Amino acid sequence: MHNPEASNHSLSIRNFPTLPRRICPKLRSGDRFGIDKYHAARAETPYGGYGPYPNRQIRGRIVELSQGREGTSTTRTPSPTAHSPAHPLTLPLARSPVRPLQDFGVAAGDVKKLKEAGFYSVESVAYASRRELADVKGVSDAKVSKIKDAASQLVPSGFATAHTILAARGSLIRITTGSTALDGILGGGLESGSITEIYGEFRCGKTQLCHTLAVTSQIPVTHGGGEGKCLYIDTEGTFRPDRLVDIAERFQMDPEAVLNNIAFARAHNTEHQQELLAQAGALLSESRFSLIICDSATALFRTEYIGRGELASRQNNLGKFLKGLQRLADEYGVAVLVTNQVVQSGLDGAMSFGPSVKPIGGNIMAHATTTRLQLKKGRGSDRIANLIASPSMPENQATFGISQHGIGDASD
Repeated sequence: MHNPEASNHSLSIRNFPTLPRRICPKLRSGDRFGIDKYHAARAETPYGGYGPYPNRQIRGRIVELSQGREGTSTTRTPSPTAHSPAHPLTLPLARSPVRPLQDFGVAAGDVKKLKEAGFYSVESVAYASRRELADVKGVSDAKVSKIKDAASQLVPSGFATAHTILAARGSLIRITTGSTALDGILGGGLESGSITEIYGEFRCGKTQLCHTLAVTSQIPVTHGGGEGKCLYIDTEGTFRPDRLVDIAERFQMDPEAVLNNIAFARAHNTEHQQELLAQAGALLSESRFSLIICDSATALFRTEYIGRGELASRQNNLGKFLKGLQRLADEYGVAVLVTNQVVQSGLDGAMSFGPSVKPIGGNIMAHATTTRLQLKKGRGSDRIANLIASPSMPENQATFGISQHGIGDASD
């Protein structure tokens, strides 16, 4: 069922293009999957939406996938790779707009206030605390209770069996890194619905991995991608679109289309970095995104909050930013990739017997991320990745290479 309101709108990025069909290749005979115009009813899951898991069941309605424009296609089909997932193509569905709250007694004026405050979906309202909703201008405590009651009826938030969760995780999307070995230690690639952190010294491949994933996130799911757009926040000034062109050519994708499907913003201070998350929510509510990148998450916090006297304030604000990223991952089912800087161990005078460097952010960063990868320099263009923490994969090590075409297999 087509919903006119689900069409693309001009938000903080004017006329942000949709993903052309020419980089969504023909995957099966007579069946072409697009991203720009698919619309679906909200699926029925324990989370009330797709959350981090794409859904297969739809509440009595038909999912409409775009058939593209009339005429001849200029598709350049990428060759199948070893990264292609085994499960069938099941994309996350569109989020439930906040408007259905009106059907449960919430006034239209209050719904408008919620949208203006950054609550673009019923899920965002359901996941918010009462304190957060009370901070919305013009929403009283009585209205907060009414809004929460309405949201709870639309988005179930109770218990579900472990068997149900296991079945849902079978539909997780994993985005290839471009390296078979690196994908292997990650269980197939970057996991949707969670935050992956990569840290290491300068020139160890963090930004190169970000650029590669910004491209692979757009390729079809059956070819190891996320089949969605990418949102890229740069805090260090290292974003280079020309690198994306090289990587796109490697995967036989149209470079112009790839560039047009990356929403980029340069953060200049920590307040701006936090504000960009609100803009990100607006973009994600209007179009299909599969990946959010922040390179790096800690650089601005490290330079703005100096000394032990400001450490608590720095950690609190960093935790707030990371919580915002996780909320976007939960609401929209996107994968989140953050890079992190390191500091030399033992600078406080204490004897250190562990690693020579440690990541910035301390326990706040460690607890907020789901998967942690440490990158180190190897021989020549090769780099070494150590899987430090993961809830589903054992500690492991992989060697990958960096070339003109991004992250790939090691040279040996």
